[in-house]
Amino acid sequence: MDKRDRSVMKIAVLSDTHFPKRRKAFPPQLERDLAQADAIIHAGDFLTVEAFRELQKYGPLHAVYGNGDCTELKELLPGKLMLEFGRFRVGVVHGHEGRGASTEKRALNAFKNHKPDCVIFGHSHIPIKKEQDGLLIFNPGSPSDKRRQPLFSYGILTLGDKLTAEHVFFGPQ
Repeated sequence: MDKRDRSVMKIAVLSDTHFPKRRKAFPPQLERDLAQADAIIHAGDFLTVEAFRELQKYGPLHAVYGNGDCTELKELLPGKLMLEFGRFRVGVVHGHEGRGASTEKRALNAFKNHKPDCVIFGHSHIPIKKEQDGLLIFNPGSPSDKRRQPLFSYGILTLGDKLTAEHVFFGPQ
């Protein structure tokens, strides 16, 4: 990612980092992308305030709390965010609150009256990228707790003429 072109914004997207329980440090590729990002979005489950503070060192951080986060984080962070980056509106939620629906449906329901261009969520640890009726739906997966997924992952949101998202997949390091 290159910060020189101001007409394009790059945002690193994370969720379910579970620090320090699952990993003590970011992998080198993720560290490079965090350092080069214009901003960072985290969709919950840092676990500790120290993990939150560590991520803040890389740049502007927009974050929500998740079900695994400590009480202090739940008091510090909102349960959902509606962010505006230029002409794009991005909703962020962990996706754990609610009953009887999938994590994705709970995330979408959280923003049904907000008209976002993109909804980012976590909780399931399952990387998802799809478009539905002009809405980009994105779960970055987890860079530290892949569960049953073949690879660890995070995401890069690119905002320029249009809004796009891509996963970055990697193996154990």
